[in-house]
Amino acid sequence: MFSKNDFYTFLYGQKVGNSKAPLFLSIRSSNAFIISTISMAVFTDIFLYSLVVPVLPFALTGRAGVKEEDVQRWTSIFLSVYGAALAVGSPIFGWFADRSSSRRVPLLLGLLALGGATAMLCAGSSLPVLIIGRAFQGLSAAVVWTVGLALLSDSIEREKLGAAMGYMAAATSIGSLAGPLLGGVVYANAGYYAVFSMGFAIIGLDIFLRLMMVEKSVAQQWSPPAENSAPSMSSSGQGLPGDEIQAIPATAEPKESEKPAVKPLPKWTQNMPPLITLLRVPRVLVAMFGCFVESTSLASFDSVLPLYVKDTFHWTSSGAGLIFVSLVIPALFSPIFGSISDKFGSRFITTIGLLGAVPFWVLLRFVTHDSIGQKVLLAALLVCIGFCVSLVFAPLMADIDHAVALEEKKRPGSMGKRGAAAQGFGLFNIAYALGTLIGPLWAGFVVQNGGWGTMGWSLGLLNGVCAITAFAWTGGRIMLKGKERSEGGIV
Repeated sequence: MFSKNDFYTFLYGQKVGNSKAPLFLSIRSSNAFIISTISMAVFTDIFLYSLVVPVLPFALTGRAGVKEEDVQRWTSIFLSVYGAALAVGSPIFGWFADRSSSRRVPLLLGLLALGGATAMLCAGSSLPVLIIGRAFQGLSAAVVWTVGLALLSDSIEREKLGAAMGYMAAATSIGSLAGPLLGGVVYANAGYYAVFSMGFAIIGLDIFLRLMMVEKSVAQQWSPPAENSAPSMSSSGQGLPGDEIQAIPATAEPKESEKPAVKPLPKWTQNMPPLITLLRVPRVLVAMFGCFVESTSLASFDSVLPLYVKDTFHWTSSGAGLIFVSLVIPALFSPIFGSISDKFGSRFITTIGLLGAVPFWVLLRFVTHDSIGQKVLLAALLVCIGFCVSLVFAPLMADIDHAVALEEKKRPGSMGKRGAAAQGFGLFNIAYALGTLIGPLWAGFVVQNGGWGTMGWSLGLLNGVCAITAFAWTGGRIMLKGKERSEGGIV
């Protein structure tokens, strides 16, 4: 029989009383299922964010009464509202998740916010309702990225974390491509409400996966005591099977000569949230800078590429949308690039990605007129830029986790009982959100005042500067000895 305790176990994802182990526990708590669930969460968030892009002009003019000449301005405001909510919500939800007894509960709360946002955008007929709905989408994204990536940090062995982050990058790219394409097609053929019906169906699948997922720390409660006698430790301090950092028995004390020299934290930071401490770590700041640069690079195309191909190649909106496929396809290789960084370190793969993008950005200036060769050249350059971006994102996401783990090891207890993985990824979110805000403004302003070619070399220069900082600090400061640099994390 399915007892009351079993019901609460399923609902809250925690063992209650003498409840039986959930069905298919080994599958539901496996790395593959957890990665699939978080990937689906990321895909759902990005898909629903981009799904409404084709229907926003109709919603603004036909439902909210916005004049045609004001549509562009309000569309930009909607983009800014999402980015602002993402930036503000990320550190807040990261702090909350690192103090919550379960990552699963914040994830479900984020899904409720996403469902509410989708309902408001579907039924909204005034600007305030639509803007609030867009803000809730940003808050939902903050939960998914901070809590979801922290859950991966808790669950996945550190030497495999880069590959796991690669799946997140791939899910992001697929969602950003599928959303506008399906949204436009469904709206054209079935109408406004059919678009949101598709969104609610995907939310339903997401709900199912999040309810089925069981955290590894919860799954261990049904394991025989012998299996829990010497658990390994994740970056957040939880016992996880298969991680590479083994728990030290209580009777074993490291020799004084083996303890790394640690500079104590300033007194004014000792009682501050771990977020403040992480902002003082150069490795974290450089990873944030890299995320900002790549986010800026991708977002810059949103504001200038459709208009440029329209003016240069005389393409319709369909062609302008399909050209983005050239940027998205390389992201499917992100898990492979993440695995490479797991094996060989994140320093050189991120440096290659950032430095390698420079010539392709500069070469965009040679796309100047309408011909088959010019169209092929543009697509090829976009594919190359997409590959370079994919080389950077997943390794940097993993490197943030490694930097947090190193700080936890150097200063035990300074990051709280559960560590600060979610707050670390909250900083990643802030950098990403700032990039989505600045990228379109950067590209649009430069193209308007300096031309398409100037936009290309200016963003190439930004990538080149970031390559220098990535080489110096990613994986630990390059000037340190190898042992000091890799202590507590993978270089």
